[in-house]
Amino acid sequence: MTPFARNRLAACVVLACSSSYSYAAQTNDYNEIEEVVAVASPIKDSQKAAIMAKQSASNFVDIVAADTIGRFPDQNLADSLGRVPGLAIERDQGQARYINFRGAPFRYTTIAIDGMTIPGAENGRIPRFDSFPSVITSRLSANKAIMPDMPGESIAGFINIETFNPFDVEGFSLATDVGLGNQALGDGDISKFSVRTSWSGENVGISLFASQNSREQITDNREFDLEQVDSELLVNELDMRSYKVKREDEAYGGRFEYRPSDSMNSFFFSTLYSKFQDHEERNQYVFDFAGGAEAAGSNLAAGETGTGLAMVSRSLEYGLYENSTWTNTLGADLQLGDWFLEARTNFTKTENDVFLPLPYSLYGAAVASYDVTDINDPLVTLAPGTSLNDIDYGYEMLLVYGSALSIDSLQFKLDAETDFTFAGLNNTFKMGLGHDQREAQGYGTNGGMGSLYGINPSDYVTDQAWHTDFTNSINGTYFDNKQLRADLESASGGLTVTPDNASKINIDENITTAYAMVTNQFKWGSLVSGVRIESTDYTSSGPEGEHSDTFTEVLPSVNLNVDLSDQVKFRAALSTGMSRPTYNEWRASASIDTTEQTISGGNPFLEAESSYGADMSLEWYAGDASLAAVGAFYRHIDDVIYADTTYVDAGNYISEFAGEQWKYTGFINGDEGHFQGIELNFIGQASDFISESWDGFGFSANLTLLDSEFTTLSGSSFSLPGTSDMIFNSSVYYENDLFSARLNYQYRDDWLSTTENDSMGEYWAAQTRLDLSLSYTLAEPVYGSDVSFYANINNLTDEIDVRYIGTEATPNQIERYGRRYMAGVRINF
Repeated sequence: MTPFARNRLAACVVLACSSSYSYAAQTNDYNEIEEVVAVASPIKDSQKAAIMAKQSASNFVDIVAADTIGRFPDQNLADSLGRVPGLAIERDQGQARYINFRGAPFRYTTIAIDGMTIPGAENGRIPRFDSFPSVITSRLSANKAIMPDMPGESIAGFINIETFNPFDVEGFSLATDVGLGNQALGDGDISKFSVRTSWSGENVGISLFASQNSREQITDNREFDLEQVDSELLVNELDMRSYKVKREDEAYGGRFEYRPSDSMNSFFFSTLYSKFQDHEERNQYVFDFAGGAEAAGSNLAAGETGTGLAMVSRSLEYGLYENSTWTNTLGADLQLGDWFLEARTNFTKTENDVFLPLPYSLYGAAVASYDVTDINDPLVTLAPGTSLNDIDYGYEMLLVYGSALSIDSLQFKLDAETDFTFAGLNNTFKMGLGHDQREAQGYGTNGGMGSLYGINPSDYVTDQAWHTDFTNSINGTYFDNKQLRADLESASGGLTVTPDNASKINIDENITTAYAMVTNQFKWGSLVSGVRIESTDYTSSGPEGEHSDTFTEVLPSVNLNVDLSDQVKFRAALSTGMSRPTYNEWRASASIDTTEQTISGGNPFLEAESSYGADMSLEWYAGDASLAAVGAFYRHIDDVIYADTTYVDAGNYISEFAGEQWKYTGFINGDEGHFQGIELNFIGQASDFISESWDGFGFSANLTLLDSEFTTLSGSSFSLPGTSDMIFNSSVYYENDLFSARLNYQYRDDWLSTTENDSMGEYWAAQTRLDLSLSYTLAEPVYGSDVSFYANINNLTDEIDVRYIGTEATPNQIERYGRRYMAGVRINF
């Protein structure tokens, strides 16, 4: 049997095990599946199908079973992946953005759509997951044990997003999802809409889909500059912020596929456009008590409470963060004799743009008191008879910040596979070639200063008090930032950012790959071994010159799978990998922030990180749709890239600031590092362990214990960014033919956010999330359609996010955003 036929047969077996499957699960190669989000209606059937796919896989696998994609109370794909064993989420203003696969930096995980690697315009490597709504996919697969036919940059893992195939449903189909909701903090509106339609005949299949989501929220933010002095707290500065945010994402796409009669060949074209927009209004006051004491000729006294002169600055803003991906693939699957070929050509364009006009008022002064006794509710109180509107600012200006990065990627990929017999054993040989040509252009964060064109920002203050879960001790009210922005646009003739040469990014990169691998089948299991070669040729140009380099990585790997019994399987793997610098790190330029007085520069001489490691797992497939597994892994990393900080004369970059010492952050290769962990995973149906009378009840949980460390050039040690010591996910549910209820819990403890200083790092404190989803399906179809109603609640316990410097005793940021409620209807025809 050919590999292609064997894969189709495997899909049919999985389909047959789920009587209520909405569409078949087609894959290029089940041997490449690591984590599977299976597509089915009832939870139990979904888990059953996913566990079957896991058991037949040829590499180290863990599995998460889910309802049909979109039935979890998830906002985007990062939320969905956060339920996978060993995966944790990095959030921005409460919304999932990136993932940490096995506690590793998100840069160690490669992301692909339908097998084609997608660059990230924000950093040149990893796209933001919040730009991809969960409803656009048919399945997610997250590989941990990497094989030669997977990208070499997958040190921690390889995630593939598979889009809907029109042949997954026979004839005509239509699926819609409409939801409305509310963000509790600020009473913001939430809306959700998606539609997917398809038609397939004997030879032709067509599918189209669209998705739009909108979310209005308040992000309540307090930031600090705190120090510990002789076991006492020194309050240098308190920063009070309230953000009005509107986040929108949209996705459009489709697929046309032709399958000639009397053959297993297929030809297709697919396209996907996805865009994320973050419309942000900022209302911010900074109270500098250390600066006020210095201006008064005194010393700031230590203590959690105090009164004194504070230097005050005010920042207002109505800006936009925008990120988009447009990917197009032309492909062919061909059976030529004993060989099965997969040919792909892909063009992907990713863009990231930031534009932040910021009216900035400084050199204000006020007598104020502070109280940080309750660090989760810091207070600043102005002297009696004084209000924010009474503060006179010595200087006011307009800062216009912006950054942009656009990446064009043209990829070619050819994979060939054949079965053969040797020494009485059934074997499969697979090889492939690929080339990825990338051009990146743009500029880092760039700021321009100018006048306010005679406009007074204080004229735009309103009487609307801040929406806040903190105590509004400063009696802050919102400004009409939208009108202020419009008037500045009109008065200036149009606000723009003119990037200087010091911040421009210009990188050309060519990656050529080749691999070969053999799968040996034995009575007791299988052995997959092979090698991948990746050659990289890049040029980074900038004001500091041009640097070009070429390097080649040889990446062998082996995966062993042993069937100890029909229900128990042992797996082991040895693998190698590498991680190229991001374009932000590789650029031959610098970005300047005049408000924060910081400079961030790239390093075109950075070397790629390299790794080797091992995986092991023992899996027990219990009952009809249950699983218990334990696994362990280790990765060694050489030449770890990290951010290092020093101070430089700002006049080297902006002549007006000559003589001032600003913080400069650059990127360098450090010494070696590692990350390792133990993973426990359980998926249990009560009917498999208790009795059939408990049918419908289920529980799943996974626990990952992690450790990581790397050494800087100075000999200091840190954990790798993104590593929590513990990650825990659990879900308990009940379902019958019409009703389902699911409660989901996520926890991760503290992790390093970034290492911008060689002796002190910024950390996220532990985070907890509790989400609830309810669904009810009408007993009878409506005009031939299945109709279900759902309700979701996110962040049930109203958690807050905290960042700190060094220890939790000196937090530098606390953020609140409240609960999220949504109700809607799904119609499937």
